[in-house]
This record gives sequence, structure tokens and C-alpha cells, in this order.
Amino acid sequence: MIKYAAIWASNRIATLVVLLSSLGLYGCKGNAQPPAPPPPEVSVIRVAAHPVTVYNEYVAQTQAPDTIEIRSQVTGLLDRQVFTDGARVKKGDVLYIIDQRPFDAQLAQAKANLAQAEANLVNAKQNLARQSRLIAQKAVSQQDYDTAVAQERSGAALVEAQKALLRNTELNLEFATLRASRDGFMSNSLVKPGALVTAQQTLLTTLYSSDPMWVNFSISEDRFLELQKTLKHPPGEQPDTRPFLIRLGDGTNYTLPGKLDFVDATIDQKSGTLQVRVSVPNPNRQLRPGLFVRVFVAAFENPSAIRIPQQAVQELQGLKSVYVVNSEDKAEARPIVASHRLGNDWVVDSGLMPEERIVVEGVGKIRPGAAVKPVTAPESKDSPPAGMARK
Repeated sequence: MIKYAAIWASNRIATLVVLLSSLGLYGCKGNAQPPAPPPPEVSVIRVAAHPVTVYNEYVAQTQAPDTIEIRSQVTGLLDRQVFTDGARVKKGDVLYIIDQRPFDAQLAQAKANLAQAEANLVNAKQNLARQSRLIAQKAVSQQDYDTAVAQERSGAALVEAQKALLRNTELNLEFATLRASRDGFMSNSLVKPGALVTAQQTLLTTLYSSDPMWVNFSISEDRFLELQKTLKHPPGEQPDTRPFLIRLGDGTNYTLPGKLDFVDATIDQKSGTLQVRVSVPNPNRQLRPGLFVRVFVAAFENPSAIRIPQQAVQELQGLKSVYVVNSEDKAEARPIVASHRLGNDWVVDSGLMPEERIVVEGVGKIRPGAAVKPVTAPESKDSPPAGMARK
């Protein structure tokens, strides 16, 4: 037991000696600092200038230039529907037929009334001729002659009234057959045969034109001023020949360009916007009325624009900045102005110069003014050097 205690005490003394020696050595070295960590590695790109066309983007909706509600001008029972729902029709094609039997009867009665009025007129004229001969011989009174004149004129007026009633009856019979007023496509029928159709009230269906198609959208006051500058054209060039690009709801571009068709005369005071309409060819009926699309209008062209990836831009309270690596491989924060997008890139209006290096990856490792180890990032194949930027 005494032997083991002596060994344990000896080991404790040796440990203390080693610790004191280490402390002594450390104290001899004075205030030595640990080695500094290497600068962080970041991916950088060298910016360059390329031509970019800046487009303003608007949400729009298509409209058929001719949207015609089909309503009957006479009241009656719908006899039959001639067209097929959704079918293409031409001007003059029969759409509906209303039961014509009541109108045939009215037409027969109007013809009979006219014949009676014409017979009465013949009798009145003959009576007036007799009274004219007798008044010359002073064989009748002036009152009898005046009565004959009035009856003749009344008979002539009655004939004209019956002719007007006959024309009206003929029109009603014609209106009982509803025809297409222009070429177009039919919507579905809202009324089935056998239903009562009320004149000028019952909506039967709607006829839509298809080529061209209108695209309507609203622009703000400042955008309208930009549009005015865009539409300035040299002598001999019409302003409505400039293209407007249409993008469909699935993200594909409409292949046929549109042209300016209408700009409203005044700005809506409630919304501060102006109504604009673009006419687009639609030979294959790819566009249908009521579609939501996007319209891109060229605002201006920048022949030497600088594009940078979105991931390189830091935004704080509406202000944008990037990290620029200077010639000493030190990162410095640089405020930029960028208000247009091109795919996943920002188009820089000011703040950068060509050939400057900016950090695209590893921004979280950087402190302003600190040294970095720049590594050139591979060029993205998804970002072509030129393109269409939008606001």
C-alpha cells in the first residue's frame, strides 16, 4: 500500500513539472498570434456590354372585333336551330327559324286590308269625279263636293297606311328567320326549339369574329409617355406598323406580330391609366376571345447594356448592390441601379463598368474591404449575350 501511494505521488509531481514547463515556454514567446485564415474563395465573372432591347410588359385580354348578340326582333315560338354550336358561319347563313304561321296569317290579313282600302279609294275617286261634273253645273251643293274631296283623300291615305302595315308584316315574317350578319364563329345556343322568344329581350347566342383579334390592355401615364416616344416614326412610315409581341398563357410567343389599332383619347381619372388596343392577325384561330395574354412593347434599345446574374445582386429596402473585386483582390460593395430584367439577369443602368469583376457565388463569406480568392465562374449557357429585357 505504501508503495502504490509513493508511485501515485511521483506521477502527480511529474505532471505538474510538465505543465509548468509548458507555461514557461509559452510565456517566453510573448504575445504571439495564431496564423491568419486564408481569404475565402468566391466565384466571379467579368462583366461585358451587349445590346439589349428593353420591353414594357402588360397584362392584356383578347377580344373579338365583332361580338354580336343574336336576339330576335319578333316574339314567337322557336321552331328550330339551324347551325351547330361552335360552328363557323358565313354572312347570310340561317341561324334560327321562329314559327312563321302567325306571321303568314298576319301577312294575309294585311294584304286583304290593303285590297279593301284600294277598292274604297277607287269608289271615292269615282264619286269625286261625279261631284266635280255636277258642281260645275251647280247641280250639287258645295258641301257635297267638299265631302267627296275629303273621302277621296282619306281613301288615299288609308291605302298608304295599309301598304305600310303590309311592309311591316312582311318584315316580321322576314325577321322570323334569323341570319348571320357577318362571317364568324357561333357560341352555344342558349334557347332550345319550342321555347318562347321575346322580341329584343331573349338572348339566343353570340356570334364572334376571329380574324383579326383585338388585344386590350391599360398603361400608366409614364408608360404612355414612353409609348409616344416609341411610336415616333420617320416620314412615310406608319406608326401602326411597329410590332407588339404577344406571349400566351403557356409561356410561348405568338408568332404573328400585332400592330397598334387604338389609343383612347383621354386618361381615366380614377385609375390614371390609358386604354390601348393592338390588332393581331389570327388566321388559324389560335387566339380566342377572352384569353389573358402578355403584351411586350419596345421601350428603348441599349446597344451597350451590362447584364449580371440575379444571384449577384443584394437588395435592401429597394436599393441594389453587388460586390466588386478590385485589382488587389479585395471585395468592395458597389451600389447599382437596375430596373429591367432579362430572364434571370438584371440589366444594369448605372454603377458598373465593362471588364469589372463581380462576385456571383460566395457572397455570404465576404466582408467589405476584405481580401478574397477570386475564381472565374463558368459562363452560363442559359443567358445569351443579347436579348429582350422587360420591366
